[in-house]
Amino acid sequence: MTTQIIDGKQTAKDLRAEIAKEVESIKSKTGKVPGLATVLVGEDPASAVYVRNKNKVCKELGFESFQHTLPAETTESELLDLVESLNANPGVNGILVQLPLPDHIDSNKILNAILPEKDVDGFHPHNVGLLTGGTALLAPCTPAGIIHMLDRYDIPIEGKHAVVIGRSNIVGKPIAMLLLHRNATVTICHSRTKDLPQMAASADILIAAIGRAHFVTADMVKDGAVVIDVGINRVDGKLTGDVDFETVSPKTSYITPVPGGVGPMTIAMLMSNTLKAFKNVNSIS
Repeated sequence: MTTQIIDGKQTAKDLRAEIAKEVESIKSKTGKVPGLATVLVGEDPASAVYVRNKNKVCKELGFESFQHTLPAETTESELLDLVESLNANPGVNGILVQLPLPDHIDSNKILNAILPEKDVDGFHPHNVGLLTGGTALLAPCTPAGIIHMLDRYDIPIEGKHAVVIGRSNIVGKPIAMLLLHRNATVTICHSRTKDLPQMAASADILIAAIGRAHFVTADMVKDGAVVIDVGINRVDGKLTGDVDFETVSPKTSYITPVPGGVGPMTIAMLMSNTLKAFKNVNSIS
């Protein structure tokens, strides 16, 4: 069996080029461009890198970027005030508050304060409800990126058995919903699932999002399955996924590597969501 590697880096690059072209076209007609606000509280190095990358991509795509870097001692009420001012700013179409926030700030309170139509992460309860109903304009970025990759590689979803390992609100639950809306039969597995290896081995599409390095081994994957590895783990200073790539990949029809698979899609889908939010508020079809 020939295994095809799903190249998330190239797929994200192609999507970003399409977005940049559309933004240029809209700008020439209306003089307007999408605006993304990023809010970073504290000194978390990984978060700082993510935010820097997001702002860099904004520039590359012709978006307006609103950067807010706040000290770790910022109070919850100060952060809520900033979110309110961004909600009120018509030039801001998307608001992204980088998680994790310092312990003295209630993340849910902050995320729930973002207007649903500017919630480009897709985490607001209003958008979660719309996602469940199948009508969300803004879906969480990583799950939306997975669907985008499957579509780009013409991998059929309808009628397939999709098994999702992991039930987080950021990946597991929303990807299950998106697959269900595309007429897959979906099973969600987690740490309490009985016979998890057997369940995983029944999947046509297996999505690993459990946060444990090399958790998925060859015996958990059926021949010809599509395997999507969402995991980002550091082992001996190297990034590795939730899938034991070396042993699993020969059994698959398609597989995402780590790094270079799902990861690059997340920022690309964030930009796609910001463009959608911008077009929605400006009634651009």
